[in-house]
Amino acid sequence: MSILVTGGAGFIGSNFVLDWLARSDETVINLDLLTYAGNLQNLESLEGDNRHVFVRGDIGDQTLVAKLLEEHKPRAVLNFAAESHVDRSILGPGEFIQTNIVGTFNLLESVRAYWSNLGANEKDAFRFLHVSTDEVYGTLEPNDPAFTEDHRYAPNSPYSASKAASDHLVRSYLHTYGLPVLTTNCSNNYGPYHFPEKLIPLVIHNALAGKPLPIYGDGQQVRDWLYVTDHCSAIRRVLESGECGETYNVGGWNEKANLEVVHTLCAILDELKPKADGASYSEQITYVKDRPGHDRRYAIDARKLERELGWTPSETFESGIRKTVEWYLANQDWVANVTSGHYREWVEAQYS
Repeated sequence: MSILVTGGAGFIGSNFVLDWLARSDETVINLDLLTYAGNLQNLESLEGDNRHVFVRGDIGDQTLVAKLLEEHKPRAVLNFAAESHVDRSILGPGEFIQTNIVGTFNLLESVRAYWSNLGANEKDAFRFLHVSTDEVYGTLEPNDPAFTEDHRYAPNSPYSASKAASDHLVRSYLHTYGLPVLTTNCSNNYGPYHFPEKLIPLVIHNALAGKPLPIYGDGQQVRDWLYVTDHCSAIRRVLESGECGETYNVGGWNEKANLEVVHTLCAILDELKPKADGASYSEQITYVKDRPGHDRRYAIDARKLERELGWTPSETFESGIRKTVEWYLANQDWVANVTSGHYREWVEAQYS
């Protein structure tokens, strides 16, 4: 038995692969193109482990995907592969359209052809699980109820629009072809191996380097924060018992304003890695012009996942954020290796 994971060298994907193999002997076929955010160093603890089969390649390469499906005959495909950063999608939306829409389409076509040729029992047991985002739902006002699975799609960035399109494609393959699909829409993830373009790892990295901590606008944009291993456990649960065709929202029940998150990070760093002069890292906070179309608030209602599948997050924000800071402090070599090349070019373009 095996599963095929796409995007398994990225932040969430690599955490899922590590978590899966810590709990199961079932082989993982890991397909990743290793773009700027894909990093095999995330998976170095699996070197020599024959349960992990890494293949560098594109989900849009139907010939390659068909070969992998035929060779390994996975019982499930989990699609983590995506361009996933709003700011990058504003500067260059083309890659997001190509990967998130065209790539997902090509992957679905490859999987549909494979699934169609399975025996009856294998077809019934097979699953295609598509990992998506709460950003497809748009933005909320301060007192609006949190996003449920029935919330109207209203994406506001090229990134979220491309993910919304991929969600619709996945749904259509169930209703048109009968492909047994599942979709999860998660809130903001954080934790180990997070590429330092996103808020939490960027703040940790810049703080330690003595650089400004950039805050968009007034810093009062609210997000629900989900520790990445909690997300992994939710995906495992959905894959195990989710109902075909259903969507499950995955959230951490941790709504925090960006500025509050940054102050929390600074306070933990002040405690664990105090500056020589005794000053607080919070003195490095700098306000920058808000990004175009910046959604004001996201909030996930994850009660369906709890009610139907019995899942709840294990980490509070307080426990998860401390674990995250401790991981980055203990893994500065990893940070140094990823904060180069494309990353530096992007930071210069974004914050110059």
